[in-house]
Amino acid sequence: MLSSQSIGVMHHLVGFLLEPVIWALMLFAALSIIDIGIALAERFSGLKKWQQSAGQVEAFETLAFKRIERSDFLARIAPMLGLMGTLIPLGPGLSALGNGDLSILTTAMSVAFDTTVLGLFVGIIGFVLGRLRRRWYDEILTTMEQANG
Repeated sequence: MLSSQSIGVMHHLVGFLLEPVIWALMLFAALSIIDIGIALAERFSGLKKWQQSAGQVEAFETLAFKRIERSDFLARIAPMLGLMGTLIPLGPGLSALGNGDLSILTTAMSVAFDTTVLGLFVGIIGFVLGRLRRRWYDEILTTMEQANG
């Protein structure tokens, strides 16, 4: 039952996914750090400029949508990648345990924990930024709409 060719092919294909998952997680971590910088710049100077330009509501809404969407993307995708990075090395790690090779299991567990933590960390950053931005943008839009009468 567990020795079919399709299972073997699937096992090999999934093994190739670990490297891209790790690189994607690192890319998302870098993007989240950049996004923190953008959010800080927005909060302390950029939003004040938008607030004073009441005639550009549509442009602001477009910008707000894109930035909130990026934060939501980080909040949703990074934990999924972290879970993938957790599960992929566990197969070979458990096989190594069955063969008595604890060094492979140790490496697999280390990769599993690292990818989980990184995925959750990036997800938390995305979630917090998304929430903050929603509040900030709602305040600015309300002010802009009141100024337009």
